[in-house]
Amino acid sequence: MIKVIVYYIAKDTYGVSSLCEEYKPLVSHFGVKIEFVNMLCKNIKESQKNNEREAKRAYTQAFAKVFKNASYKVALTPEGRSLDTFGFAEMLKEKSEIVFFIGGAYGLEQEFLHKCDLCVSLSSLTFSHSIARIVLSEQIYRGFCLLNNHPYHK
Repeated sequence: MIKVIVYYIAKDTYGVSSLCEEYKPLVSHFGVKIEFVNMLCKNIKESQKNNEREAKRAYTQAFAKVFKNASYKVALTPEGRSLDTFGFAEMLKEKSEIVFFIGGAYGLEQEFLHKCDLCVSLSSLTFSHSIARIVLSEQIYRGFCLLNNHPYHK
């Protein structure tokens, strides 16, 4: 069983969680389990009111609780590596656990990004956190379809 965990910091927008949840049974056919975990907490909400630096620090502190136990860490950031769908599928290949981190409104601290195994940009366009989570969910499914010669990608 391959485990994929998506940690994110965002207000849950109506319908987004249900759209992401739709991919759970689809990837389960490939022996993949996806979990979505919202790390938004009171500390983050308060820090975002103050300034960007404090907000980023709060994101790092929230993610630090799960970071050490994660085997392969991927941060989503606009400055990350651009992958096409085939490159994204290759990234998923031969991993027993993949953890994705989607920062809050201010992104992620450079120190945090440097500690990750890979930093990925979903697009040169700017997406809301809700859209990013949906796009990531679909790409995870598409990637496993490619790796398993499933016709979905065509």
